[in-house]
Amino acid sequence: MSTRIPLPYSPKVLELFRNPKNAGAMEDATVKASAGSPACGDVIRMYLKIVERNGEYYIEKASFESYGCAANIAAASVLTELVKGKSLREAWEISWRHVTDELGGLPPIKYHCSMLAVGALKRAIREFFKGKKYPEWLPEKPTWEEKQVIEEEKMIEKLYSKYAGLGGR
Repeated sequence: MSTRIPLPYSPKVLELFRNPKNAGAMEDATVKASAGSPACGDVIRMYLKIVERNGEYYIEKASFESYGCAANIAAASVLTELVKGKSLREAWEISWRHVTDELGGLPPIKYHCSMLAVGALKRAIREFFKGKKYPEWLPEKPTWEEKQVIEEEKMIEKLYSKYAGLGGR
């Protein structure tokens, strides 16, 4: 008998886990970026198809690939819906809290899933502007959310490398 208590996921999280929207690689993506670590079990790869209209860049399509739990899949799915049709500036303003709220909430232990989704989005936007003039709204230094993703990835890598040599003991 398991002593684990099931996490209280909202109906929207469960629905998007069972039937994610925009799941899968995008062949004609303008840019893609990942956040997370396979060692912890949560990775999101975000694909964006970006078009220019009247001198501004817009997200025409978004998709994702996920290696992770229900919250990870649902967060990536809802984020792809939130960014479609938005300018890159508008998409940049989406926070992990916005994603969590759109999902009807997440258990606190799963907040990092919405941070990973937003982190992948922000990495994709930064990747798009590599070699181009950065717009004034795009900060040079990583945002709080980007720092959280970097910190989580480093922590997992450190733990994984520390225990990888134990050979399963």
